[in-house]
Amino acid sequence: MSEPFELPTELNIYSALETRDALLAWVAEQNGKSHDYLEISAKNVGEVDGSGLQLLAALANMEQTWHLVQTSEAFTEACKTLGFGHWIDKRYLKDGAGA
Repeated sequence: MSEPFELPTELNIYSALETRDALLAWVAEQNGKSHDYLEISAKNVGEVDGSGLQLLAALANMEQTWHLVQTSEAFTEACKTLGFGHWIDKRYLKDGAGA
């Protein structure tokens, strides 16, 4: 399996466009390979807002199967606060992830 997509340290309105472009390019590259699902890491995310989480929601609406494989405490708390706690599925998280 390929390396997961690493979300940036600042996953917010200020980085949303750049992150979206990088994420879509990565998804297109991964679609050329045979994977059951995409892996996304949020281990380095220190700041996140609704715009950042909206990027991942849009990915889900593209009928693209993905799982978080690592999360930071800030990312985990933002997901829980903004109603995306179901993304924090410990079955898919690698060791030490998903506080």
